[in-house]
Amino acid sequence: MKKLISAILAMALIVQLPACNTSKKTRYEAQFLQLFDTMTEIVAYTETKEEFTNLSNLIYNNLKVYHELYDIYNDYPGVSNIKTINDNAGKKPVKVDKKIIDMLLLGKKESADNSSAFNIALGSVLKIWHQYREAGIDDPENAALPPMADLKEAMKHTDISKVVIDEKASTVYLEDPEMSLDVGGIAKGYATEQVAKIAMEHGYNSALLSVGGNVRAIGDKGVNQEDWNIGIQNPDKESEKKSLCTINIKDESVVTSGIYERYYTVDGKTYHHIIDPKTLMPSTYFKAVTIITPDSGMADIYCKLIFNVPYEQGLAYIRTLPDTEALWVLPDNEIKYSDHFQKYIKS
Repeated sequence: MKKLISAILAMALIVQLPACNTSKKTRYEAQFLQLFDTMTEIVAYTETKEEFTNLSNLIYNNLKVYHELYDIYNDYPGVSNIKTINDNAGKKPVKVDKKIIDMLLLGKKESADNSSAFNIALGSVLKIWHQYREAGIDDPENAALPPMADLKEAMKHTDISKVVIDEKASTVYLEDPEMSLDVGGIAKGYATEQVAKIAMEHGYNSALLSVGGNVRAIGDKGVNQEDWNIGIQNPDKESEKKSLCTINIKDESVVTSGIYERYYTVDGKTYHHIIDPKTLMPSTYFKAVTIITPDSGMADIYCKLIFNVPYEQGLAYIRTLPDTEALWVLPDNEIKYSDHFQKYIKS
């Protein structure tokens, strides 16, 4: 989450589309742009517009809570968030909401198991890249790369074992005063999953939630048990073919990470935002990676994990995961699939 886009757009732009079935349900959709620095879209088939409005309000209100808690750049009145934890690195434990504790416990475990490819304590390194990328976007003629010496020095402050989480006291403490958390590789997907669960707990069993490309299907369309159709974006923006394929899902999540999401140009070469912890440079293995798995939070993590390792290593890892499939787009635009990904492809 970088600096928030000004909340110019109002909460919900609700558009009623024509009914497309005989079950008296109508397709509605809503969009809003304030949260997680990205576009959130909700689609559902409901019997009344009021029912859909209640669903979209429920999703917005709960997603806003996660957005504020997981923000690393901004303060909010009465909220201790990830920024608060970072601001107090080396000073004192910070008491935080259980929603932060639960997300960080998962992130710390995956970081400890896979630190060469995924690390939520990489904030000191990512902060430098963020500063240079923002400066380069604002002033393209003077865009520059971060000095490797600075990145290597920052890397000394990324030891995940120094993230101390006290579940009983509900506190988080960063023992190294120069370290910081960056939860960009997990927060959006984790929040998407939790909000989807909240919607289901309130009785909604048919909706599609997309938070900046983190897609979570709640049930099917609720109409003739049809699956949801999801287009996988072509990372080649110059191509006339905007979508690589369309896949069918139900009660599953689809997450894509790509080099086209955030980037800047230095001396004619593009540098994207997914940083390989081994090289401290943008990862060079792929243009995009897509994961299909039931849990959106895990999908987010798996995406980053296999983005930063060679295809063969990523494929071997995916094969160890239940109900999980992956698609890779290599630098030469070749597409590779995990063993059963293609069964999801509609066209």
